[in-house]
Amino acid sequence: MRRYDGRVVLVTSTAQAEQAAEDFAAERLVGFDTETRPTFKVGQKHPAALAQVATARAVYLFQLQRMDCAPILGPLLESATLKTGVGIGDDIKALRELFPFEPQAIVDLGAVARRKGYERSGVRALAAMFLGFRIPKGTKTSNWAAPRLSPQQIAYAATDAWACRELYLSFETLGMF
Repeated sequence: MRRYDGRVVLVTSTAQAEQAAEDFAAERLVGFDTETRPTFKVGQKHPAALAQVATARAVYLFQLQRMDCAPILGPLLESATLKTGVGIGDDIKALRELFPFEPQAIVDLGAVARRKGYERSGVRALAAMFLGFRIPKGTKTSNWAAPRLSPQQIAYAATDAWACRELYLSFETLGMF
């Protein structure tokens, strides 16, 4: 079991958002994920609550209901910077329900793995196979819309986005693209 242990920025201010945008602009590749408050009733649906973006220097966490993230996330999602994740199409769809953008340079690692014959293509399975560690699942179903995220939620969210970036780099090294 392993967690991301680098720099995590819970973006709560304009200055932090601007720093994140500068970091994104310097990258060719970011790991990307979102988290949504779980539903426990049939037909119930919640909006995306958290967006996670991993660069080489940090993982940025954006609480989507706490501040307007469209001015930072929209340009990133429309840029030529590769955004890579597992099931990233669902993340894009959820974010497009919150603000308009035309996604560019999106890579679904699960789809890449399936094309290469891997049946297990979730982020946890891919991290175990290609990165040699398991991502803890305990906080997956926690309340991502809570005003304050717990240290466990922050660690889980950062690890998911970071693992997606690391998986892309591993796939690239293995010639899977």
